[in-house]
Amino acid sequence: MSRPDYKFSDRMGCIDLLHTPEGVRDIYGEECARKVRVQETMHHVLKLYGFHDIQTPMFEFFDIFSEKRGTVAAKKMYRFFDREGNMLALRPDITPSIARCVAKYYKDEELPIRFCYSGNTFINNTSYQGKMKEITQMGAELINDDTSDADAEMIALTIECIIACGIKELQIEVGHADFFNGIAEEGNFTDTEKEELRRLIIQKNMFGVEQMIADKGIEGNLKELFLKLPEMFGNLENLSYARTLTNNEKALHAIGRLEKLYAILKTYELNSYVTFDLGMLSEYNYYTGIIYKAYTYGTGEPIAKGGRYGTLIEQFGKKAPAIGLAIEVDQVMAALSRQKINALQEPADTIILYKSDYRRVAIDLAKHFRENKTKIQMIRKSSRRSLQEYKDFALRSGIQQIMYLEDEMNAVIFDLEHGTEKVIKVEHILN
Repeated sequence: MSRPDYKFSDRMGCIDLLHTPEGVRDIYGEECARKVRVQETMHHVLKLYGFHDIQTPMFEFFDIFSEKRGTVAAKKMYRFFDREGNMLALRPDITPSIARCVAKYYKDEELPIRFCYSGNTFINNTSYQGKMKEITQMGAELINDDTSDADAEMIALTIECIIACGIKELQIEVGHADFFNGIAEEGNFTDTEKEELRRLIIQKNMFGVEQMIADKGIEGNLKELFLKLPEMFGNLENLSYARTLTNNEKALHAIGRLEKLYAILKTYELNSYVTFDLGMLSEYNYYTGIIYKAYTYGTGEPIAKGGRYGTLIEQFGKKAPAIGLAIEVDQVMAALSRQKINALQEPADTIILYKSDYRRVAIDLAKHFRENKTKIQMIRKSSRRSLQEYKDFALRSGIQQIMYLEDEMNAVIFDLEHGTEKVIKVEHILN
């Protein structure tokens, strides 16, 4: 059996790990720069919609994320203990943390509260799933607004954040948590049976669903509705068809809410991005209303998820409706790469290369360019290195231009992309 690639210290017996654990990775160089630009772009859109930044701890008491909150299962969390013996958890989801904050600091506020965030979440998936265990999210939460207008605004915000990054081919699939809750209620499923049915539907195990339907003795339209859930996908006609198969008030209200949502998104002129999926369920049980997922080419996973939650904040002491969205930044990055989109590409840095005798001129030039929003790297030239070595380094680093100070009066501009050079007076640049 092969051994892990570790390097051992002879003196202390310590292990110097050469690699990251499974499910996490280093992001550096141009990839890291692109990721930062993607986050900054989406953050700008979030701010344009009036959302205010919030930061919550990377780890909290385990109870904040426990299964009774409706978040991920305990076995999927990274749990540990502090010195006092309290069980803590790395956050698998940021929404419960914001719900806790709102209940604590905005207990008496009744008008809409808007928060946006950027942060990493941690889910201890099994190794064979091949998923990353540390995920970067950009998200927003709109609290104290239970209208269909708020639902539409959050979906519009999701679409505009993603489009701003350069992705044009985008589809938002929208469902409603209460549609499933309503037809499960109509079928007289117990809470335990409903959770089993939910699990089977999420796993797309329709043989298991059919068996449960048979065991409950469900016939007629309701049986047809359960068995056709995976096909309840498409436009408004599917909503109209579903309306004919159920008499449950909760399910019918869910259909009506989706129809209102579509009408508002038409006003935004974003309805072309939206389809409906009445079979959509989320692993987060705290969703009670609209739920949605965003897809594009080049990724096997949704690049964004969101939904309305009506009781989560109440668990922390404040009764307040809310709707949230979470954009998976790493999935957006993957989509941009696979679709060969470079919409957010920024001008490369310029290197000012100087000898120590011309330090003052180099600093003045750097200040001048930075005041004009040009990115500058200053490098003092070593007498032991040739000019070509610095050119090679610039190309390795994705830098297309070197400004070399021959003396206090003149600078040679090397355009490495086109292989040209020209001499320019320093005073002309500064003036």
